[in-house]
Amino acid sequence: MKTLRILDTDLEIVRLASAHPRPGAPAMVLLHEGLGSISLWRDFPQQLADATGCEAVVYSRYGYGRSTPRRGEARGPRYMHDEALQVLPALLEALELDRPFLVGHSDGGSIALIHAGGTPGPLSGVVVMAPHVMVEEVTLAGIREAVKIYGSTDLPSRLSRHHRDADSVFRAWHEIWLSPAFRDWNIEEYLPRIACPVMAIQGEDDEYGTLAQIDRIAGLAPDVDLVKLADCRHSPHRDQPGAILEAVSGFVARVLDGQDEAA
Repeated sequence: MKTLRILDTDLEIVRLASAHPRPGAPAMVLLHEGLGSISLWRDFPQQLADATGCEAVVYSRYGYGRSTPRRGEARGPRYMHDEALQVLPALLEALELDRPFLVGHSDGGSIALIHAGGTPGPLSGVVVMAPHVMVEEVTLAGIREAVKIYGSTDLPSRLSRHHRDADSVFRAWHEIWLSPAFRDWNIEEYLPRIACPVMAIQGEDDEYGTLAQIDRIAGLAPDVDLVKLADCRHSPHRDQPGAILEAVSGFVARVLDGQDEAA
């Protein structure tokens, strides 16, 4: 693991080679959830690399994990836009990644969609798990419940194992989502402009969003595969890792086989 200087912040990053590399395959860049980090992905990135034949590139965003802690500034409603349109392009350029896949969970999925529809950089494909494209009441109810849990359980100490400043991470996450300024947040305008294939995955029991989120993606983006999982909550890669690895590896293989045929 190392750090990479991007836009005046040090981001922790790790690159994981596949045990079964596919020659010429692009990298997969993993984008974590709103409380996530490199370590909170656990062994999923390596499993994904091994299943797809792609290198997995995993990093913690500013304020998360062992990256530069937040400096105390308030987070605005466009914080995911900033990540998608400024930070992520700079990171991909610094790493010299050509036509990568983006794999995003929750907030990371939203960032992947904004980047795919809002920047000219070519991508091989996008995989989003439990993404947000609009604010739903179920999302806000889930966050309010998380605030109660954070104040009454050992969740702060558990998060502290994964972040330099867990209180700052949790506060920045819930304060912006529950603020009146965020109620009209919506990224559907980016979906029709996504030029690469998309796989959108969601659990039917997701406590932070309904299936309407990925149905909106399917209705607006040009090329979308939907995966709806029963008995699955907000983290499909933890609740049903086998199903996710099978679905994503199949998606990646179809995309890369298509690219090979076109070439």
